[in-house]
Amino acid sequence: MDTKHFGNQDSSSKQKCPSQSAIKVLLLVDSFQLGGSEKQTVEMARHLHGHEYEVTVGCFQARGPLKDAVHKAGIPIVEFPIHGFANRIYQLLRLAGFIRRERFKIVQSNELYSNLIGVPAAWLARTPVIISSRRDLSNWSWYTPRRRKLLRRIQDLSTLIIVNCEAIRKDLVANDGFSPDIIRVVYNGLDADRFLQAPADPSRPIPGLPENKKLIAVVANMNMPIKGHTDLVEAARAVCSVHKLANFVLIGDGKRRADIERLVKIAGLQDHFTFLGHRTDVPQLLFRCDMGVLASTTEGLPNAVLEYMAAGLPVVATRVGGVPEIIEHEVSGLLVPPNAPDALAAALMRLLSDDQLAARLARAGRERVINKFNFAQVTASLKELYTLPRSSRHADGSRTNWNPEAVSRQ
Repeated sequence: MDTKHFGNQDSSSKQKCPSQSAIKVLLLVDSFQLGGSEKQTVEMARHLHGHEYEVTVGCFQARGPLKDAVHKAGIPIVEFPIHGFANRIYQLLRLAGFIRRERFKIVQSNELYSNLIGVPAAWLARTPVIISSRRDLSNWSWYTPRRRKLLRRIQDLSTLIIVNCEAIRKDLVANDGFSPDIIRVVYNGLDADRFLQAPADPSRPIPGLPENKKLIAVVANMNMPIKGHTDLVEAARAVCSVHKLANFVLIGDGKRRADIERLVKIAGLQDHFTFLGHRTDVPQLLFRCDMGVLASTTEGLPNAVLEYMAAGLPVVATRVGGVPEIIEHEVSGLLVPPNAPDALAAALMRLLSDDQLAARLARAGRERVINKFNFAQVTASLKELYTLPRSSRHADGSRTNWNPEAVSRQ
């Protein structure tokens, strides 16, 4: 079909060829931009694709810097471009036809928009196993009461719902009325090796910054106020008044960047903030930083915190969503209340003033991430879910038991 693209094969990349008996899996995501859900989907595809599973990645926008990683792994990408309401219905039906024609046994949607389109399409195609997901606490502007009810009805068509932290599971049970029996927690994974390797020239500082600066990494998009940049700037006033060498390195971009830069200027902190924009060399940048901070007012399970910890940085983070499931306060990092810039500033200054504390938290944080938040565990969890004997609903209302051994022979 005209929207199916097979990536150029890179002879240096490790490609795994599925066997003829491999179970066909379709992973759905909106695009290949540098978002948390997109990163997780790409890594899931790379780790699952092989002898047991034949993976295809479906998307609605086949663009973004993560696309090359899928191509290099030899995994096909199929695009269903969406433009307007009528086109959404058309693409949903095209997707359903594609799923049925290609005989996918498992369809897994990995973020909001792929839930909305992918789950009904898989249901219409009578897919044996349909897995949807939630990776946030449903508290940004899209989630009006009406839309949340619509999403609830759509996810009712799923065989299972995957969440990436216990906080989201509790929210779905309490506020959306889902049965806890169909929700599974699969924590985000991280390729820790990328963060354990030093840059080719570790002595070279981030361009434009003197070597003696104390660099505080802030990895976050600049699209929504929930990332807490306003609180961060307010906290920086206190931090920089005491620690003159403190510099906040902002990695990420978005439509609110100009507003954040304006706040920094009003606060007179231009010499203490560095805006790097979108970057694909985050591990190398974090290697040159001294600590990481998350100032969000709400989160699911933030990849930024995992990345800080894997890079060996001590972390200060707000106690929101799944963050306490990553960080044990005073053991593997410091937790502070959200919307509390004074508490955020105090915790940052504590680390800046106590090298021994910073080193102890950094060591414990790295060990925790390596042991608990890795893709070996993610892959094992998904394989277990893919092979659970359970039933799934079809368009005619019937239910068919999922037997992985049987469908692999079809």
